[in-house]
Formats: sequence, structure tokens, C-alpha cells
Amino acid sequence: MDTNNVARLRTVINKLSRQFNASATDEGLTPAQASALGLIVTEGSLTLTELTEIEGLNPTMVSRVVGKLDEAGLVRRVPKPADLRSVTVEATIAGTEAHQRIKAARGQVVTEYLNRLSVADRDAIERVLPALEALAREFRARPARS
Repeated sequence: MDTNNVARLRTVINKLSRQFNASATDEGLTPAQASALGLIVTEGSLTLTELTEIEGLNPTMVSRVVGKLDEAGLVRRVPKPADLRSVTVEATIAGTEAHQRIKAARGQVVTEYLNRLSVADRDAIERVLPALEALAREFRARPARS
């Protein structure tokens, strides 16, 4: 892909990411909190280190995000029996329910905007989804070289 198209792809992904994160935040969570909650719900119990790596945030920020989610009763910290200084974070029933509401609301927003596009554009987006999913897996699996 040429440099111009790489820049276009990066720009559109950034714009969509910001717009998706800003949509449907009726749960009173920040985008970082909603994202962390979603990961904890979908991935199952995670250590703070795992959450830090997946989210790409610094450990202090992840600790604050998890603290807020814990205070809100959406996640709970569970000490690891092998190392009581270490904890995993798991979703509570309230956290799972909040995540489902966020997911549904964001899905409605995306569907609304997709329905404004032509059938050809919607079909093109659907066809490219496997390639975008592969790109996302590459970002998660292998750090970029400088």
C-alpha cells in the first residue's frame, strides 16, 4: 500500500475510534473505563499487567481505571492464591450488564450511520472486515518496529 493510502487508513481508523468511543456513554464511564470493562468481560479475568499490555496504557492509568470500575461495583479485584501481592480483575454481574448495554447502544449508533451509506458502501465495508480484523490481530500480536 502506498504512503498516501496508509495515511488515509490511519486517519480513518483514528476518527472512527474516537467517534465509537464517544458514542453511547450513558453508563457514566470514560472511554478508557468502557474499553477496560469490555476487555475484562470478554477476555475473562485479567491481571493488571495483562490489561496494561492489551490496552497499551501505562500501569498507573490502568490502576486508576480499574479502581474507578471497582468503586462503581463493575469489577472486583481477586487476590491470586500463589502470590497475594498480585490480583486478577474480573467483571461483576453489574459490570457484565453495563458492558452489554454499552455494546448494544454503540451497535445501534454504528447501525444508524451504516444505514445512511449506500448499499455498495455497506457491502464494501463488510467485505473488508476480515482484512481489518487480521490487521488488528497483527497490531496486538507483534509490536511495530521503529
